[in-house]
Amino acid sequence: MPVQNRHFRCMDTKLRSEQCVLFNFKSGNEIGQTRRGNPDILCGMIIGAHFLLHSRNPEADRAFFRDILRFPAVDVGHGWLIFGMSPAEAAIHPMDGAPALHHAGHEMLGGVLYLMCDDLDAFIASLQAKNVRCNEIQKADWGIVTTIPLPSGGSIGLYQPKHPTALHFNSK
Repeated sequence: MPVQNRHFRCMDTKLRSEQCVLFNFKSGNEIGQTRRGNPDILCGMIIGAHFLLHSRNPEADRAFFRDILRFPAVDVGHGWLIFGMSPAEAAIHPMDGAPALHHAGHEMLGGVLYLMCDDLDAFIASLQAKNVRCNEIQKADWGIVTTIPLPSGGSIGLYQPKHPTALHFNSK
């Protein structure tokens, strides 16, 4: 059953439980369960991350994520796709000046999306087979990096990390 109301969070008093109960505080109903992640992270209440990409042509970029990158998606209505992603990690970098974005009435930190791969050359070759031309490869201390142009004219990053990653924390 799809969740219609987004006012929910994990409620589990058994800290060692393998399941985390999702509870809708607005309706007062239990709405399901999810596997517990790290029990030290707010009782496993954080069940994922959702990031926003702002696009000048969202329909074309959604099609690119669906058809070229092959990310699975759910349609939440009127062609608005939300994509399932691979495990993720977050890095907090210093910034100059004010936050770049205003959203939901608040100043928000800006962000940059980098997809990570373990063989940059092979991934670029697979994109080229789909007529996608990545930008020039650059080598940095932290990895080998390029960008993938999107149909809207924007780009997302793609890199093969040289640094230790936190991706194993998301494994099951």
